[in-house]
Amino acid sequence: MRNNEIKIIIKLNSRSRHCILMVPPSKATQVHTFQDAVIFKMTNAVCESYNKSWVEFGLCRLRAVSRNKVCLNVDANLLHPVHDVIVKARLLKRANGYKPWLYSLSFDGCQFIRRRNNALIRIVWELFKEYSTINHTCPYVGLQQVKNFYLRSEKLPTPIPTGEYLLMIDWVFNKKPQAATNVYFTFVEDLKDS
Repeated sequence: MRNNEIKIIIKLNSRSRHCILMVPPSKATQVHTFQDAVIFKMTNAVCESYNKSWVEFGLCRLRAVSRNKVCLNVDANLLHPVHDVIVKARLLKRANGYKPWLYSLSFDGCQFIRRRNNALIRIVWELFKEYSTINHTCPYVGLQQVKNFYLRSEKLPTPIPTGEYLLMIDWVFNKKPQAATNVYFTFVEDLKDS
């Protein structure tokens, strides 16, 4: 075999007979799976309490685990029982600054946990439900956590366009805005060979 040839072994049957095929590199094709080719990671997280007598953030931090895996940890202490949660979420894409929202929706958080009846919210819920203590119905009180959450492209039903995004979430408790969480993330749908 010359140095510029690639050896491909094809197994013909279970008795380990195989055929060896020599292919020059110019004729070889590279196979990438969807999960190998995608970068889907958080780049920044900002948590803000509008009313520290209701919500205190003890932790709101990203931790790099590897080059393409970043974990989010959030500790929010709810100082009073919360019976009514309205979540206002907006998704923005960056293109010479963050453009007006791609999606904007408001929903009753307590009702969603009971019924999970909104398809778009369910996609986000499936991404982080196993990393969160927010897995029961209202009321919420005390420490609520998101621990070691990272983005996984295989949980998305379809890929989103390559770009930088911002997910802005406003938390409204008892009809008053109490807190906000902003999560910045990057999605690259395919990598070009150099």
